[in-house]
Amino acid sequence: MKTVIYNQQGKKTGQAELPEEIFGVKVSPDLMQQVVVSQAANRRQGNAHCKDRSEVSGGGKKPWRQKGTGRARHGSTRSPIWKGGGVTFGPTNERVYKKVIPQKMRQKAILMALSGKVQSQFLIVLDSLKISEVKTKEINKILQSLPCKKQSILIGANSYNTELIRAARNIPQVTLTVIKDFNALDLLSSKYLLITQEGIEVLKKTFLKV
Repeated sequence: MKTVIYNQQGKKTGQAELPEEIFGVKVSPDLMQQVVVSQAANRRQGNAHCKDRSEVSGGGKKPWRQKGTGRARHGSTRSPIWKGGGVTFGPTNERVYKKVIPQKMRQKAILMALSGKVQSQFLIVLDSLKISEVKTKEINKILQSLPCKKQSILIGANSYNTELIRAARNIPQVTLTVIKDFNALDLLSSKYLLITQEGIEVLKKTFLKV
């Protein structure tokens, strides 16, 4: 399996050999759905919180006597049917959204996502990715010369690179992630994937057992 290699000026310079074990995996929609849903759930912060009747203020005194008023009986203004009372079955910050997915399934989903990029022709391989200045316009110039243009793209860095992160972080729809930290959710959230020739070797070392 081969793909085109581009330089930073957007010109085709050759072809790269893609390992079948990484980029030729058959996609299973069911497995992908399980992994992506679990990863999205694990990112939920759960900040939404409603006070129940034990948390709202007031309500210490019975509003009126039990009988003889002609009105319905009430024991506390904290009741959910009162304005300013507690909320029944509302969201609470105590809820845990975490879902556990086996490591083999997570890794399989990554390989499927990578294979999907190749099948859809959304994989871009550069001969190298270097910038002369730590400026957004440097990265933007490179991206504008490639097939991705202004569409969403995930840049896979070979290692943690502070200069690339600083240069790319202000560009809309551009995400930069270290290859060893790839996950299915991030790969599917961006239309294009940009890696270098050296990045292919990093993928082999990371996801293929020797």
